[in-house]
Amino acid sequence: MQGSVYLARLIGPLFLAVGIGALTNGPIYRKLAAQFLDNIALIYISGILLMVAGVAVVLAHNVWVADWRVLITLLGWIAAIAGALRIVMPQGTESVGRRILRHPQGLTIAAVIWLAIGAVLCFFGYFR
Repeated sequence: MQGSVYLARLIGPLFLAVGIGALTNGPIYRKLAAQFLDNIALIYISGILLMVAGVAVVLAHNVWVADWRVLITLLGWIAAIAGALRIVMPQGTESVGRRILRHPQGLTIAAVIWLAIGAVLCFFGYFR
């Protein structure tokens, strides 16, 4: 349980900050995302970092239980898989990202998801 709390305290504030940033600075985040998608090398490097972070979480916290801690495990697996996909097929990340940016509410939906996950992790990491 201590490892779960530590990871919730580590990941939760990051997700909260990204969610709040995207909601309050939508046009800047949209521009940031477009610039990111214009650079295949940056997509590739982010894939390496994302995969390393995801595998690290999975190695430290592969907990499959019916409570909030499974969220950390799922995030680790999602990060590891998404990172691997960026490494193997960076053009796929570009394609999906552009589709999300074309949708007028795509960034807002993503921001709300980041914010919700961050809030849940902060709650269990700091207040529970």
